[in-house]
Amino acid sequence: MHPVLFRIGSFEVGTYGLLLMLGFFAALWLAQRLGRKDGLPSEAISDLSITVLIAGVVGSKLLMVIVDLFQGASFNQVFSLATLRAGGAVHGGIILGTAAFFWRMKKWKLSLPHTLDALVPAVALGEGIGRLGCLAAGCCYGSECHQPWAIIFTNPEAQFFSGTPLHMPLHPVQFYTFLVELLLMGILLILHRRRNFPGQVAGAFFMLEGLGRMTLEFWRGDLDRGFILGIPWLSTGRLTGLLFILFGLGLWVRFRSRKPPVKTAEGRP
Repeated sequence: MHPVLFRIGSFEVGTYGLLLMLGFFAALWLAQRLGRKDGLPSEAISDLSITVLIAGVVGSKLLMVIVDLFQGASFNQVFSLATLRAGGAVHGGIILGTAAFFWRMKKWKLSLPHTLDALVPAVALGEGIGRLGCLAAGCCYGSECHQPWAIIFTNPEAQFFSGTPLHMPLHPVQFYTFLVELLLMGILLILHRRRNFPGQVAGAFFMLEGLGRMTLEFWRGDLDRGFILGIPWLSTGRLTGLLFILFGLGLWVRFRSRKPPVKTAEGRP
């Protein structure tokens, strides 16, 4: 694969970063389109999405810096080009991104269930495209595979930046995830047209996303995702997936109790 798409002198463009950007703009387009069906202003969706993206990046980098400093890293090590290129600590991104989400929601006075219903299919699309970036970079790699569709990484930069095993057939789990996210997006788009109450799409997303994450863990081989209490089958991905399912179920129950049911632009409930 190609972690670095091209270089001009010391300037380089990473394939992962480029696909992540394309994923964001594709997701933004879809979220705006779905939001308009529920009367959500396109500018509000844009403002909300961009603010959450910036907050997520800043939060992930900030938490990574804090953790590295507490673990004894020097300022020169922490504030370096490697830090800028690293993905960061995802929990920091979630915390600051969530805070930014509710801040902009309050500013625009948006309906929470309708906004979530517009965003979650877009999130699935953006994540799917982003996983192609993971495939190009070699990160989030799979376990050893002896099937005809196995993938073999040979680029030393993939090993340097992500610890990717080279010259070994691996499950293309990044591509599996891409397919799962596309399938999930399709299901959510159909549900968006036929939903019985606002927030139903959001609840379904978290439950299905959680189920997908728990399933895909069977073929993950990277160590970055970690394990809870050293238990091989209890990875952070499976724990996150379980929490997603429970959270989605909670959203489903809560939003379902709200009446009346929403009607789509086509006039069907």
